[in-house]
Amino acid sequence: MARILYLTQIEIDHGAIALLPQECERIGMRRPLVVTDAGVRAAGVLAQALAPLGALPHAVFDGTPSNPTEAAVRAAVEVYRANDCDGLIAVGGGSSIDLAKGVAILATHPGALKTYATIEGGSPKISEAVAPLIAVPTTAGTGSEVARGAIVIVDDGRKLGFHSWHLMPKAAILDPALTAGLPPFLTAATGMDAIAHCLETFMAPAINPPADGIALDGLARGWAHIERATRDGQDREARWNMMSASMQGALAFQKGLGCVHSLSHSLGGVNPKLHHGTLNAVFLPAVVRFNAAAESIQRERRLQRIAQAIGLGRCDEHGSEVADAIRDLNERLGLPAGLAAMGVTPELFERIIDGAMADHCHKTNPRIATRDDYRQMLQASL
Repeated sequence: MARILYLTQIEIDHGAIALLPQECERIGMRRPLVVTDAGVRAAGVLAQALAPLGALPHAVFDGTPSNPTEAAVRAAVEVYRANDCDGLIAVGGGSSIDLAKGVAILATHPGALKTYATIEGGSPKISEAVAPLIAVPTTAGTGSEVARGAIVIVDDGRKLGFHSWHLMPKAAILDPALTAGLPPFLTAATGMDAIAHCLETFMAPAINPPADGIALDGLARGWAHIERATRDGQDREARWNMMSASMQGALAFQKGLGCVHSLSHSLGGVNPKLHHGTLNAVFLPAVVRFNAAAESIQRERRLQRIAQAIGLGRCDEHGSEVADAIRDLNERLGLPAGLAAMGVTPELFERIIDGAMADHCHKTNPRIATRDDYRQMLQASL
């Protein structure tokens, strides 16, 4: 049986941040905790985002690491409780939004965070008691502002997923102006994260025609505008379309993701300094080639439909044209040519494969990968 749910109220436009106070009022937040990171604060983006709040009392936690951790979640929960907060506003990229979702759980539920991880059977334990969340993304990449999941590195070092419809933000305020100052490299890396979401969810075998349509449209928008947004951060049309592509990828990935994210989640746990979107970009070509033989991919002509969305004239049954086009786009964007350029060596492969096999995205790939399959994908991405 296919379940299709779209629940978040989304505001997307230049200047949409002006709606923040009315969204707080609608949801009933009278003293929110704002979750962000030091870079967003130093760049002045936090002040820009919070200016509409005026005199509304709020506390700020700006200790979000580049890959959110359980320790950081606990630290934010302490601030939440110390200031008698009644909700959360996440201002930042996917890390801040995911950290805020972790706070939404731990501020209202007992025990360690891993208790609520998807692969630990914890999803049903996440109840409607979670703290309400408003998400204000400052990057166009993860789409966490409209997603039911979060990724957090727990205390034992695993990078785990947490999924519940209760975790979906009550409102997502998408103001492309908040992304205008994002440096070119991060624009490219986060943009490829959005493109990876659109690609992987479209390839996932679950039945969800609306998600497929949203993913393909998001892919077309992202592919057509990522180079423009990277080249000129003030390109309003490009920034708007990248923000939409990011949101659309996340709306669609309720279908599930796949081997790209299994590998990225695992390697991100092994080395938390590696950027998730960059890893996705590097893994995509090898995974596209691996998925090409999947029965669902062949039956639904999915690679051909992807090729059409990104403006290719054709695509063979092996996915070569699509994989090569992704590799070439990465090069034009100035992203690393492979894992070796990011300091990843074959000695790490077995640890990466261990994590990938256990990841929640592993079983929603159109082909279930073996350890040897993952090893070959890693070698091809080196």
